[in-house]
Amino acid sequence: MILSRILVFSLLATLGTGLDLVTKDWVFAWKGLPGEQPPAWWIENYFGIETAVNQGAVFGLGQGYGWLFAIVSMAAIFGLVSWLFLYRACHSLWLTVTLGLVTGGILGNLYDRLNLHGLPVPFAGGVRDWILLRYGQYTWPNFNIADSLLVAGAIMLAVYSLFLADGPSEPAGPSEPAGPGGSASPGSSGRA
Repeated sequence: MILSRILVFSLLATLGTGLDLVTKDWVFAWKGLPGEQPPAWWIENYFGIETAVNQGAVFGLGQGYGWLFAIVSMAAIFGLVSWLFLYRACHSLWLTVTLGLVTGGILGNLYDRLNLHGLPVPFAGGVRDWILLRYGQYTWPNFNIADSLLVAGAIMLAVYSLFLADGPSEPAGPSEPAGPGGSASPGSSGRA
């Protein structure tokens, strides 16, 4: 079971990262840097494509601290992988999928924060965004596939926490021998 969960996690993280990077590359090759071309609307004045570069975090907060968000992203990946395998989140298919999506989102934006996209100054180290949503006079901050994966993962984690979780998970370790009826002896923590 663990091997299949590793495969699910790896596949989702890889596909999510790949889809994010391919769409960013395609849109920026087509539309250019921010401000070079007007938006391309799929649904006029509601849903379109417009390039933007965010040097901060969600909603543009923390402009100029991309290096800090890169460090936090790397720590988050370490934490997610630890949670998945050390704390046995991989025993839940729901959490495996959730963490795969979140990891794909983190990696997609981390690639940009490390300036692996090669954009010139003043865009260097910024996250490439391109999805444009507008309703009337309100324009939602541009976002990308990685952001969508992060939001989907956050929603799935909230659903899991509120409705699906059995209780706190413990680090993986040797199990105590089963007592009568096939369960660990009463009062044990399940660790030797």
